[in-house]
Amino acid sequence: MRYLVLGCGAIGGTVAAGLVRDGHDVMVSDADPAVVRAVNERGLTISGPVENFTAELPAVTPADLPQRLDGPVLLAVKAHHTAAAAATLAGRLHGDGHVVSLQNGLNAGVLTESLGAGRVVEAFVNFGADVLEPGLVLRGNRGTFVIGEIDGTVTDRVRSLAADIADARATDNVLGYLWAKQAYGAMLFATAVSDLAIFEVLQDAAYQLLLTELARQVLGQAPVTPMAFDGFDPADLAGSLGRLADFNRGSAKTHSGVYRDLAVRHRPTEVGAILGPLHGPLVRRVAELVTAIEHGSRTCSRANLDLLAAYERLERLGRPVNAVVSVIGAPDRAPDGPLAGQPVAVKDIIAVAGTVTTYGSPAHDPAPAGHDAELVRRLRTAGAEVFATSQCLEYAAGFAHPDVGDTRNPGDPSRTSGGSSGGSAALVAAGVCDLAIGTDTGGSIRIPAAYCGVAGLKPTSGLIPLDGVFPLSPTCDNAGTLTATAAGAARLLSVLANRDGDEVGERPVSAPRLRVLTAQLADPSVTSEVRAAVTAALDTLAAAGWDIRELTAPWLDELAAWEDPLGVIVAREAHLVHAGRDTRRYAAGTRALLEFGASVSDERYDRALGRRAELTAAIEASLDGADALAGPTVGYTAPEQDPPFGVGDDNAEGRFTGPYNLSGHPAVSLPVPSAGLPVGIQFAGHRGRDQALLGIAIAAEELLSGRVPARVLANGS
Repeated sequence: MRYLVLGCGAIGGTVAAGLVRDGHDVMVSDADPAVVRAVNERGLTISGPVENFTAELPAVTPADLPQRLDGPVLLAVKAHHTAAAAATLAGRLHGDGHVVSLQNGLNAGVLTESLGAGRVVEAFVNFGADVLEPGLVLRGNRGTFVIGEIDGTVTDRVRSLAADIADARATDNVLGYLWAKQAYGAMLFATAVSDLAIFEVLQDAAYQLLLTELARQVLGQAPVTPMAFDGFDPADLAGSLGRLADFNRGSAKTHSGVYRDLAVRHRPTEVGAILGPLHGPLVRRVAELVTAIEHGSRTCSRANLDLLAAYERLERLGRPVNAVVSVIGAPDRAPDGPLAGQPVAVKDIIAVAGTVTTYGSPAHDPAPAGHDAELVRRLRTAGAEVFATSQCLEYAAGFAHPDVGDTRNPGDPSRTSGGSSGGSAALVAAGVCDLAIGTDTGGSIRIPAAYCGVAGLKPTSGLIPLDGVFPLSPTCDNAGTLTATAAGAARLLSVLANRDGDEVGERPVSAPRLRVLTAQLADPSVTSEVRAAVTAALDTLAAAGWDIRELTAPWLDELAAWEDPLGVIVAREAHLVHAGRDTRRYAAGTRALLEFGASVSDERYDRALGRRAELTAAIEASLDGADALAGPTVGYTAPEQDPPFGVGDDNAEGRFTGPYNLSGHPAVSLPVPSAGLPVGIQFAGHRGRDQALLGIAIAAEELLSGRVPARVLANGS
């Protein structure tokens, strides 16, 4: 029997050389003239720990193939070259001539369309091999090698092939093996976007949920029963990872062929042919990253794997609480920078180029944003992965549209995550990402931070540019951060504010001077649970040597006596923003807010602006001789639903946060230890001294979590 091996790469070269060694008549054909020349001049050499030998055999280019092929053709080209190879073979097969696909992927359909169903046999090959140079193949290990008919019958030609080809055996479920390898192959594609060895990725706990879910998404599409092989068991995906790590650790082939195509050969991979026909959000994300590396916009690095792991968490943890709006695959970013490789979620009123901004409303413009908001551009320049947009209340106006729903609290899904930046807070609280962006007009960052138990910063008004951020109230709007830690907020703020010269998280040089707003702690909206948690946190800081004193602030009493200046300003300005828009599809609460704004007279609005100026001066006076003001962020823990805003109902939710939107002072909410649901403490600092305020927050966070001995801060170190 004369064998033709079409494709003299890792698999084809190994099989062809083995057939010659075992006494069979073989010809190889390869599209690369250098391969053909090397094999004809020096033979085909197999090296490595498995075996070392050289086989002498003829080699030709596809243009020089015989016009008549009566024997088996072993097809070993890349999956994306299948159609071209089938076209080359079409009309040449005669008699018992048939093609045996030794390829990765599911290629039978393409082959049978050109050659006929009776002329195609499938094979599953899982040994590790690499082409080191033309005519030289490294055989890294031995693995499962089965051959079978597409319909599952075990025919004479399958038995004959299995008898001739070393290490091969016949099977009645070759498609089951191929579908299992589709799943394993998807995992290998994921490893290839990094520069780590295959076994290193498989054994790393940080990527195990990613890898098993990726395999699960593929296996869920299999029309046959997937088969176990070489440690991979479709019925035990979690257990498979350790076995596969051991299998690959023992191989001289450390990285996949996909990695070599990306990082060494710099040529297109099989990703489109193999993963392209498959469904599943993680399958798509892997394909997007591989394609980005092919196009040169990314390089193989561990950061790509970390991004894939964030995508897995986004689907598993973010979707169930309605925190996700859009997923951005392989986002554009600078290769380096202070946030290099850090996933960042962005509230869905902020423009992200190429992504539809929905504003939490079915009335949104369906056209994708034409360009990034300035703060998104700064994130990308810093190397951040802007990988998702997060759910928000409709137009950030304080009401969830019933067709969209609000974001639930990851700690207790029966409760809200808060508004309007609840999606960003929930993604951080759920552990999807450590960094997220929100906006804050009356507490819309700090309130969700308090409800969800994360850090939320409203910076000094005007510090972060709002170009590309849909406005609610230009007078009171701010973009800010929701982060896992105060230190994360400091790093993120440095990028967003474009203040590289500032010291990030500027630590206090002496014991911080906190002034506790006693009227806030005594406010009737504050529950005993919140009061106890905030008081205990302040006691901990005092025990560490912090200068903590009570402060009577007359402006708190004045605020209670005034008509709500924040509600008047926000409602009036929101009405002007939405004037001329079709509001019929807006939520009833949003429409009510805008109607209230329409009723605000110029005199009433001007009076509210005057109150704002008075309040700004009063808060500045309260900060005289102090580093920060302190009090509860919200008087209660997360309720079941978001309270209404700005339509005359005093629900007290923004009572402690709103003043700093009016005055423009920076304010940060930190979680404090509590017996039940999360509780937040709020620090407000001097305008323009945001990093100093965050330095205080970092120090407090460390003390409250027990990470730093109290005497360290007491000594001013």
